[in-house]
Formats: sequence, structure tokens, C-alpha cells
Amino acid sequence: MILRFLFYAFLIYLAFKLVFNFILPVYRTARQVKRGFREMQERMNGVQQQDPQQNVSKTEEKPKAGEYIEFEEVKD
Repeated sequence: MILRFLFYAFLIYLAFKLVFNFILPVYRTARQVKRGFREMQERMNGVQQQDPQQNVSKTEEKPKAGEYIEFEEVKD
């Protein structure tokens, strides 16, 4: 009788440890990662919707003809 009680108490202890030391932290981490991805996606969508012409013009800038760019040679 006592042995059965100890066995069930041990099983309850193991279940408690499993839930609070493994399952709950994994659940919280997964929820936090999902929230982070959602926020990042919303920011990216917001940037694209705000001014799509501004992003295109920045990438397509070309130096003006005749513009001199100074540089120095680096020897090894």
C-alpha cells in the first residue's frame, strides 16, 4: 500500500517536472518566436507600403558622368 502511494507520488512529481521544466518553457519560447516573426513581417510590410518609390530610387542611383572618385592603392 505504501509502495503504491510512493510510486504514484513519484509519477506525479515526474509529470510536474516535465510540465514546468520542459513543456511550458518550450511553449513560451515558441509563442515568443512567432510574435517576433509576426512583428518583423509587419514592419517589413509597413516599410514596403509606406514609400516603395524611395526604396527603388536608392538602389538605382548611378554616379554622375564625369564625377571623380579618389582612391588610394593598397600594397600588401
